[in-house]
Amino acid sequence: MSKKANPRRVAETEAMAYARAIKVSARKLNLVAESIRGKSANAALAELDFSKRRIARDVKKVLQAAIANAENNHQLDVDRLYVREASVGRAFGLKRFTARGRGRAARIEKYYSNLTVIVREREEAAAKQEQA
Repeated sequence: MSKKANPRRVAETEAMAYARAIKVSARKLNLVAESIRGKSANAALAELDFSKRRIARDVKKVLQAAIANAENNHQLDVDRLYVREASVGRAFGLKRFTARGRGRAARIEKYYSNLTVIVREREEAAAKQEQA
């Protein structure tokens, strides 16, 4: 009588982590996410460590969560992981008003965004070729 288990959204050699409602616009978050796409997990962590952008700390937390999911939940090799996908989407915008001259008001939107990071285990041949 119980519900059927949901199928996995990612492949067997992949792990995923996401963060919702991050207080930054999607355009700014995508600049940081773009810098780690396709890189090995260690290189991506190093990139985020030395990034000057404030949001890089949150992206690093999500990447570390994806690596931990891969290691603990799916028994993947951490040394062979790379960032397969780092996708950014808009969440919602809070509409606020600020006072302007002559009794008028102007609308300000405070944007939030979502981040999804998928890490994947490299194949043996590709891992050896990358280290060489």
